[in-house]
Amino acid sequence: MPLDKIDFEKRDGLPYSGWPFSKSHLDPFYERAQHLCRLRPFAYDAEDWEDEQTPRLPFAGSRIATTTYQFAPRKIFTHELRSEIRRSENITTYLNANVVEIETDDIAKTVTRVRVACFQGNGFWVKAKVFILATGGIENARLLLLSNKTQNVGLGNQHDLVGRFFMEHPVVRLGMFIPSERQIFNSAGLYDIRWTNNIPVMGKLSLTKEVMRRQQLLNSYLLLVPKSIYESPAIKSLKVLLSSIRHAEVPKDLLKHLNSAIGGIDEIVTRIYRRVSNVKEFPYDLSHGGWSHCQGNEKRFRAFQVWSATEQPPNPDIRVMLSDERDRLGLRKIQPLRWHWSDLEIHSLQQVQEILREEIEHAGLGQFQSLVALDRRKPKCVGGRHHMGTTRMHIDPKQGVVDENCRVHGVSNLFIAGSSVFPTGGAANPTLTIIALAIRLADRVKTVMMASDAVAMYR
Repeated sequence: MPLDKIDFEKRDGLPYSGWPFSKSHLDPFYERAQHLCRLRPFAYDAEDWEDEQTPRLPFAGSRIATTTYQFAPRKIFTHELRSEIRRSENITTYLNANVVEIETDDIAKTVTRVRVACFQGNGFWVKAKVFILATGGIENARLLLLSNKTQNVGLGNQHDLVGRFFMEHPVVRLGMFIPSERQIFNSAGLYDIRWTNNIPVMGKLSLTKEVMRRQQLLNSYLLLVPKSIYESPAIKSLKVLLSSIRHAEVPKDLLKHLNSAIGGIDEIVTRIYRRVSNVKEFPYDLSHGGWSHCQGNEKRFRAFQVWSATEQPPNPDIRVMLSDERDRLGLRKIQPLRWHWSDLEIHSLQQVQEILREEIEHAGLGQFQSLVALDRRKPKCVGGRHHMGTTRMHIDPKQGVVDENCRVHGVSNLFIAGSSVFPTGGAANPTLTIIALAIRLADRVKTVMMASDAVAMYR
């Protein structure tokens, strides 16, 4: 899905916010990205996907809205486009060829060539008129920092901005939505991954732009995941045994509970692993879904777990830096990232909890129970693996690494593609925006190349 309109705006209460252009400027490129992903139509509002059998939740207020995700098959990139590139007469692709240094002229104004190293020990140089760095939100910054022969602080880092403003999408299990009527589990299919018009879509809840502006809140998306009524005998017995230990008393049917817990030890170990492992904390495989197609959901489920994917405010102190440790090619690795919750993030999560609770109760849908003690300052979370912001975009070279055209400030022929150029990250998955910016950059590079060829013709 695309970023929201508000994500591009300079917002009160959010330092370093604002893109050099509005969402409307990027919309034509979003539509082209949509086409590339084989998705139709470019529509993400609830009314575009709901029907009588799967309506949106009927919130009465104007603070919570329903929008949707669309999902594209990965084979487009792993197979279809790869085959197209292989057949192309004007593209040459080198695999297992690692760019390890960007070389410039004596004043670091023009990239002259890049050095490539291979694990077998051989290497070579590549010259070009234009270079595009597209190695991800961490490696883009790393390669610029490693390319420090002309500028000892790293290429494009004259204002100490490369690697700063790292952003992610922290995902928090926020609470439980307990419906007053269990029939809602038979009509809430909009919030499950389901096929509509040959496209997998999934609804989500979010704050409206009005409430975000009025209360100066971060963007957040809320996913609803049904919680099963069923609990295995082994887990029930384990809970009885743990409770008896806490209260220093012997439970009834001690041997029965011990046998039950021992008999279900595999399930207990799996449950403990999921509790202690951040990686396995997310409740189900988002690439499949399908719970809404089951029969008798009013008997299977008792509540929705509410998971929040949250915008992280840009912070110059959260940064990618080089360590003294080296990789197999002799290059300095990245230091462990020092990430932490900010006051704004904690405040926004608190407000999201309260708004959701009030809106659920006001609509007569049930109740919301918080599962996160936000006064502890460090809610448990997992990352979305969305690495953003380390070569941020800004028209002022003192505030960004690349300009509005994704060109590295001060370097005439070096561009950067990917989410590392995002000034803010919103709460949307970044893929569609990455592709839209890449298409926009491709148009720009074509213009630059045509102008260069025209100048050469008249010399």
